[in-house]
Amino acid sequence: MANSFTRMISGRNTAVILASVGAGSLTSGYLLCDSTADAAERRKLYPPSADFPDLRKHNNCMAAALTPTIYGHLRDKTTSNEWTVDQCIQTGVDNPGHPFIKTVGMVAGDEESYELFAELFDPVIKDRHNGYDPRTMKHPTDLDASKITSGMFDERYVLSSRVRTGRSIRGLSLPPACSRSERREVERVCVTALSGLKGDLAGRYYSLGDMSDREQQHLIDEHLLFDKPVSPLLTASGMARDWPDARGIWHNNEKNFLLWINEEDHTRIISMEKGGNMKRVFERFCRGLKQVEHLIQERGWEFMWNDRLGYILTCPSNLGTGLRAGVHVRLPMLSRDPRFKKILENLRLQKRGTGGVDTAATGDTVDISNHDRLGKSEVELVQLVVDGVNYLIECEKRLERGKTSRSPPPSLSSGSEHHLCRESWKRAGTPTIVN
Repeated sequence: MANSFTRMISGRNTAVILASVGAGSLTSGYLLCDSTADAAERRKLYPPSADFPDLRKHNNCMAAALTPTIYGHLRDKTTSNEWTVDQCIQTGVDNPGHPFIKTVGMVAGDEESYELFAELFDPVIKDRHNGYDPRTMKHPTDLDASKITSGMFDERYVLSSRVRTGRSIRGLSLPPACSRSERREVERVCVTALSGLKGDLAGRYYSLGDMSDREQQHLIDEHLLFDKPVSPLLTASGMARDWPDARGIWHNNEKNFLLWINEEDHTRIISMEKGGNMKRVFERFCRGLKQVEHLIQERGWEFMWNDRLGYILTCPSNLGTGLRAGVHVRLPMLSRDPRFKKILENLRLQKRGTGGVDTAATGDTVDISNHDRLGKSEVELVQLVVDGVNYLIECEKRLERGKTSRSPPPSLSSGSEHHLCRESWKRAGTPTIVN
């Protein structure tokens, strides 16, 4: 009965049927259908203006870019994986703002999303990535860690160093849209490839489905494992479906090179260690990343990449390098100064709590990392963090010595080409001493 009704209302005489049986009856019958094709037919009963979201109280990149005209152009389009613009923006609709960081407000369901819905994604990318124009600009990539200078921080201040990125397997839907079978295929492809890593990168895979709660918590406490997504930014995107099916962590024996599988992206690749040797962390990151990509390619797969957007990941904020180089650094005096935020902006750095993106800074230790991902290479971004953090440490030392606001800015490491670093103290004003 339901099938015959579905065929009847999906034909060309829908308007006549609507008039004859009544809108209420038709709507009730439509809700019996679960397929994407039926959902598309339901949308066509109403103009795009009837579906346009209420964004009046929203503060994210998507809300700033989406107009009724753009929405009207995109609402009824679907990718080859049947992903829609409404699914892209749902997380931004459900989450009006963020207490610490302005969020993007949308995700991609597959690689095609960035092209089919470019009318919305492009201005969001431009907003999030400091004016980068994905229609006219090309993204560079550089994984030569030997180019990094002054990459050893003062360990009286820097407690740990970390570099991470993400990679997506071409041909499979991204986590917000993937089926169970696709998610399991991501896991199979990655775990098979990772078994080929040798030497100091050799390790093993731990499936979340096979772990006890105690084992999971132990790895979380060691800052190795991601927890179940509870942030509404992730759950509204559909990333927590079927948890913990096909999720897990691979790490080497030294636990300083690891991959998260099927969290926010297909993979998150991380190099980290205690202390301030960022150059060594980045060298291991580059070496491991190249080997992982080679092993993936040997098995007939490849990462999503193009020369305008760089590496393709779920959230537009992570396009390009997908790289976040960060340190946990003690800045008890500088972090309390009212000019600290402006100094970070001038250095193109961002501050987070040590618990991650959804946490506030506590105590005198903060997580400092690069703000940009797209338009600069991996080497450029890591060097920017190195120069910026060394600069912040020097500022902290000056404050400790009781230097006044008339003190000149400290010089940065030789070879730095980031003029924002050199000018940030002047633009923000030298911090005053905080009691």
